[in-house]
Amino acid sequence: MQTAYYILMRKLSAAVLVVLLTAMLAPLLAAQQAAPMRAVIKDSHEGMTVGIDPWTVASRYKERFPKKSPFSKGVIALQVSFKNDTDESIRIDLAHIRLLVQFSEDEKQELESLSADDVADAVLLKSSGKDPTARKLPLPIPIGRSAPSRDKNWTEFRDTCQNAAIPSPIVAAHTTLEGLLYFDLRGEVELLQSSRLYVPNLTTMSTKQPLSYFDIALGSGASN
Repeated sequence: MQTAYYILMRKLSAAVLVVLLTAMLAPLLAAQQAAPMRAVIKDSHEGMTVGIDPWTVASRYKERFPKKSPFSKGVIALQVSFKNDTDESIRIDLAHIRLLVQFSEDEKQELESLSADDVADAVLLKSSGKDPTARKLPLPIPIGRSAPSRDKNWTEFRDTCQNAAIPSPIVAAHTTLEGLLYFDLRGEVELLQSSRLYVPNLTTMSTKQPLSYFDIALGSGASN
């Protein structure tokens, strides 16, 4: 009788424990299921997919930039991913990627992405006072920077920016490469609604075969 009693009590205890755990975990599971996926702008062709996630609010920068944020001085980061579904490596011409900002039907500007040095200068050194959206003034504009001001804090922040950037121009076969591209928009995030990211000169590594360029509108995802 005692053995049967103890078996019954163990079963009851296990059942109670399951009920308690379910009650405790239910809110967490519901929160995870309710959390929406972050919208990413994507375009695909010839086995390559480019995804773009514009960082347009200060909270997006806190994890990667816990001390100083590019966003605090108007520099906008685009998290860009390159997914290569082909059987060979593909080279990306990072130096020629441009943000095409359309001000009006007849007025637009091509912005170069900023290097880690340029971002550190923009955030930690005195502003050059130039308007990055002015015509015939493509970024970056490192003129007039004071090298002696590049102290330990500058170096630390520059390294943080570099570590968050796209790490390589080569996307190996069946892998994904991602990182940040920086553009100085003086905090005018609304400009992204009429902007496009232009990614030219993609080539296969073994055969040097060129891929078609990407020209991706950012308006649908610039509110993240």
